[in-house]
Amino acid sequence: MRRRVTGILSGIIAAVSYGTNPLFAIPLYGAGLSVNSVLFYRYLFAVIIYGLWLRFHKKMSFKITRREALPLLILSLFFSLSSYTLFEAFKYIDAGIACTILFVYPVLVAIIMTLFYKEKITKTVISSILLITVGITLLYHGGGTGGLDIKGVIIVLLSALLYALYIVGVKNIKSVRHMNGNKLSFYVMLFGLLVYIYNLRLCTELQPINTPLMWLCTIALAIFPTIVSIEAVTIAIKLVGSTMAAILGSLEPLTALFIGIVIFHEQLTVKIIFGIIAVLSGVILIVTRKRETN
Repeated sequence: MRRRVTGILSGIIAAVSYGTNPLFAIPLYGAGLSVNSVLFYRYLFAVIIYGLWLRFHKKMSFKITRREALPLLILSLFFSLSSYTLFEAFKYIDAGIACTILFVYPVLVAIIMTLFYKEKITKTVISSILLITVGITLLYHGGGTGGLDIKGVIIVLLSALLYALYIVGVKNIKSVRHMNGNKLSFYVMLFGLLVYIYNLRLCTELQPINTPLMWLCTIALAIFPTIVSIEAVTIAIKLVGSTMAAILGSLEPLTALFIGIVIFHEQLTVKIIFGIIAVLSGVILIVTRKRETN
């Protein structure tokens, strides 16, 4: 019982901490930092802090084989570009709603597994896809404050697709499938830095952090939605399984939405509420569907 409670609490912590992304990212945008600069600092500080934690607290070795290096690089690109597109989407649509739409990634995982790995598609999967489609339709009402424009929707769906490809890769690439989860996360963040080093022209276009608030937001971005989330979700999966951890992940978009409404005064309407309920219902259907097959 104690093991289960610890696992559930860890899953909640993981979801809520990841949902704080907009809380720390949006003030950095307001201070004039670009998406590439924000994410460069996020990944850089996360790698340093997480690397020190793993090396000195967990006494972990960072050694990898040549066979693991290329798959890790590819997975890192998927993961890093997923972060980039999500943060880009914040420019066009409310952060809470963007994070809600992002949570369609379990459905995309199911579709990819059906198309490329011959997993059987069920009525539950179809129902989930329909629910999420209805939810996104309810959330969309064109441009303007509090709504979605089509560019923002496409960008955040691309983010979800990239994250889905990352998950499929982690589960199906033999050379990394059995790798220690902490080591995998560390290298994904480390290699993910390459995206922003390239985008910033070898950091020649990197914008400086020059106020206490910017430093606070940058460090918090590296710790809470990155390190804490990764560490907590690892514990949750180990103690209560991936299905329960995924269900608890439904708190991610709700946290982001709460922050958007309370902190950034984003608009909340009845239509948006029903849209969010439909999206989360579809996702919960798809993750609980695994219980039928396990």
